[in-house]
Amino acid sequence: MLVNTKAKVGVFSIALGAYLPQFPSLVPEFEAQYKAFKATIPGSVEVIDGGMVTTKEQSQAAGDLFRAADVDLVFLQLLTYATSYNMLPAVRDLDVPVVLVNVQKKKAPDYANTDVPTWLGELYACGAVGEMVADLERAGKRHAVITGVVEGGDPAVAAEIEDWCKAAQVRRRFRNTNLAQIGRPYPGMMDLYIDETNLYHRMFVYTKQFDWEKMWAIADDITDEDAIRAKAQDILDTFEVEGGGTIEKVWEMAKYVVAFEEWCRKEEIGFVASHYDGFAQGKAGVLDSMLIPAFSMLIKQGTACAVEGDIKVAMAMSILKTISGTGQLSEMYSIDFNDDICIIGHSGSGDADISAKKPLMKIVPVFHGKTGGGYLTQFYPPTGDITYLGITQDKDGNFKFVAAEGVNEEGPIFNFGDTNMRTRFRCGAREFCNRWSEAGPTHHMAAAVGRHIDTILKVAKIFNVSVDIITR
Repeated sequence: MLVNTKAKVGVFSIALGAYLPQFPSLVPEFEAQYKAFKATIPGSVEVIDGGMVTTKEQSQAAGDLFRAADVDLVFLQLLTYATSYNMLPAVRDLDVPVVLVNVQKKKAPDYANTDVPTWLGELYACGAVGEMVADLERAGKRHAVITGVVEGGDPAVAAEIEDWCKAAQVRRRFRNTNLAQIGRPYPGMMDLYIDETNLYHRMFVYTKQFDWEKMWAIADDITDEDAIRAKAQDILDTFEVEGGGTIEKVWEMAKYVVAFEEWCRKEEIGFVASHYDGFAQGKAGVLDSMLIPAFSMLIKQGTACAVEGDIKVAMAMSILKTISGTGQLSEMYSIDFNDDICIIGHSGSGDADISAKKPLMKIVPVFHGKTGGGYLTQFYPPTGDITYLGITQDKDGNFKFVAAEGVNEEGPIFNFGDTNMRTRFRCGAREFCNRWSEAGPTHHMAAAVGRHIDTILKVAKIFNVSVDIITR
């Protein structure tokens, strides 16, 4: 990532204080279980440790710690039965989901040889979960439950915890990085227009405005020839250049990529939404001609770059890149009614990590529907599972995710320099087009290899936005 962030996850556990003086052996048992649970949290996040809570006062102290750290998510380990007053003070003032981890130590009781402390310490699950959810509901808190077992390992529990941490990372990335808007959206694409103040309030993303005049000069001070040469080689390693590629051929492009990387780090840019509608002459024409592959190099490093000034699809690309490692700009292209296949893709910058083979960079005399001409990039997403994510808004400014899963299949694709995929959906191409369109997305969406709707639902819960699932 050009701009690194790390989610902050609040973690605490609860037990009923009345049990501990009655059964002193529970104290070391619970301490060991809590220590083991914390060790299952992925190292990709920062753990904010609220400790083992058995009183309201301890819960309040945990809440103070979580607020001060601005946590993105809270995991609550239910060690045994506990009353909900041990939980509520820790989360009352937070606006993030609380994930109740209801994980029993032993798979099954040895019924004849189980005493009360063994039951309470190693075999008690489920009893307090409903109570916790009931009070979270009454407090207006978002919540989820994970139930499983420690003995023998539980891959489903581990996967759920990892997914929640990925979702938390999206929130932290949105919160800690900025969105660069260069120019303005493509004229007349009103589905892309956005209220940036509303965006900040609802999705935490702060927008920085940049004029193209500044961008034309961004590489003027880049003089480190070793850095330029290394970046030129990186470009050649990333792309197959039509007609043959040399360091000299991509030298100017490499200068701009080095400059854009420095700019992203300095301005803490995690998203870029750009559109140029000028005359593409002089320095403007030089940058415009190579902007698509240059921004593709940024996407490869985790900064989502969207064409046509679409802020919402930049966010969708960033979400998928964060949770899956790939995030490709797309839109509905065509339908092959003979094969019942949707052709989905887009012209412009893309994600090299989604390409099953080396992507192609080619020069065209004109960018369709846009000013100038220059380099296009065509990426080749693999066959197999694919997830699409769009972000839209309703009339009141509320954001909504639109998601679908399908399968990319082998077959002919267009070869005029745009990325495109042949995607089969369970509901069929015609019905998919109807359902997706009826959800009211922008005409752009992001794509990622694999099936990720379950994680997208967690991201949506963290951001408190609704989700339309079109097909799975």
